[in-house]
Amino acid sequence: MSRSSDGRTSGVTYQTVDQSYFEQRQLQRHAGLFSLWMMGVGAVIAGEYSGWNIGFSQGGFGGLLLAALIIGFMYICLCCSIGEMSAALPHTGGAYSFSRTALGPWGGFTTGLAENIEFVLAPAANMFFMSSYLAAIFGTPESVLPLWWVGGYVVMLGLSLRGLELSMRVVIYVTVAAIAVLLFFFVVAIPHLDFTRYALNIAAGPQGSTLLPEGNGEWLPFGFTGVMLSLPFAVYMFLAVEQLPLTAEEAKNPTRDMPRALILSILTLAALALGVLFFSASIPQGAHAMGSSGEPLLDGFRTIFGDGWAKLLASVAVLGLAASFFAGSFASGRNIYSLSRAGYLPTTLSVTNARTKTPNIALAAGSALALFMLLLVWFLGGRHNVAFMGGFLVSMIVFAGMVSYVMQSIAFLKLRTLYAAIERPFVSPFGRFGAYATILICLITLGYQFFDPLYRWAAIAAAVWYAVGLGYFGFYRRHRLVLSPEEEFAVSGGMRGQPAE
Repeated sequence: MSRSSDGRTSGVTYQTVDQSYFEQRQLQRHAGLFSLWMMGVGAVIAGEYSGWNIGFSQGGFGGLLLAALIIGFMYICLCCSIGEMSAALPHTGGAYSFSRTALGPWGGFTTGLAENIEFVLAPAANMFFMSSYLAAIFGTPESVLPLWWVGGYVVMLGLSLRGLELSMRVVIYVTVAAIAVLLFFFVVAIPHLDFTRYALNIAAGPQGSTLLPEGNGEWLPFGFTGVMLSLPFAVYMFLAVEQLPLTAEEAKNPTRDMPRALILSILTLAALALGVLFFSASIPQGAHAMGSSGEPLLDGFRTIFGDGWAKLLASVAVLGLAASFFAGSFASGRNIYSLSRAGYLPTTLSVTNARTKTPNIALAAGSALALFMLLLVWFLGGRHNVAFMGGFLVSMIVFAGMVSYVMQSIAFLKLRTLYAAIERPFVSPFGRFGAYATILICLITLGYQFFDPLYRWAAIAAAVWYAVGLGYFGFYRRHRLVLSPEEEFAVSGGMRGQPAE
């Protein structure tokens, strides 16, 4: 490939490529509305199984409930904004594509990099939580958790070799089963409910949360600060639903189905999140025990059925974590694929399999990076405190997610101004208000991450990763971009609407 002499725009340079470049980087369309809906739910449903419950120890039941309502509203606004942009810009670049069109190459990469960190780490965290469930089920020691991680990624990559259509079908089946497990838990928990005794059994103590054996505690034992500190863990109940637009070039009718699937997904997740929060806290052991649990759904089943039956049911519950692990890993691969196809990452990463049209190299690269991060956090201290490791990973993911959401909301506002004439098959009912609300809630969530002495270093670690990535683009990759569909659309001023003067 030779470099174009006239391809400079906003301080970047485009390379000249021939048609064979894109022939080696093709995807297949096969996903309808139901498939997209289940992919959206599947990407997140692990967050209903583990990780969210740490918020009980930060804010008590009432604090986490309010945090979940705030974050749920934010995600509804975000999904409506993303739905409008995904219908107008149906490229597989997703968030990067939106920001690239609205904010230029730097804005595109800034958003794509934040999403990359989130989507590499989210399935890694899901794999970590899944290994905790598997270790509890099979009685393996915590010291061998890394073997579960390696095995999980080997299975995922082996499945991807059969083609994304089969992989997506597996994710859909597993997601439906995972939803069924949660609904079953809600039903069997009903006879054991005692809300005031168990959900309100947390009080503020000198060393954090303390147990009230008879319950009847305050709704907000840590006050408003507890609500704010619970926000990152409430995020985990919804985080990654925004990955759905990355499947745009695999959807049969993205302009019609993508907004519908996003809204159906977030409403489904909101209902499940409120159910998980209420039923998990309101059965014996209650919110205090759940606040430090590594596998809260398994502990819930233990309370109801005893250890033997709980393990059997938990083996089914692992499906929820598996669904998000597979869906998240595929999203990570698509994110790397789209950034690579446009030259923001090494272009070899976006070559797809000639037969299945699967971005196997991108999937393998994302998996290798995720495994590296898991092992790094493990050897830096996670092996001595497994519960802390889970919270550390969640905090890193939330930091990257909040940055991505802020950038996407800014892109939404900019697109409304600069591309006022662009065709919009779907229009967000929340409009600019929804974007501003998303930005405000994200900034508050980011700020309070640095107030938490336990997890502020996770946010700092994610920020360092982010800074290194921006330096890589600034000093090297910005001179090696390619006019992919997303770039072509942005550089041409939009195929369906010119920027407003």
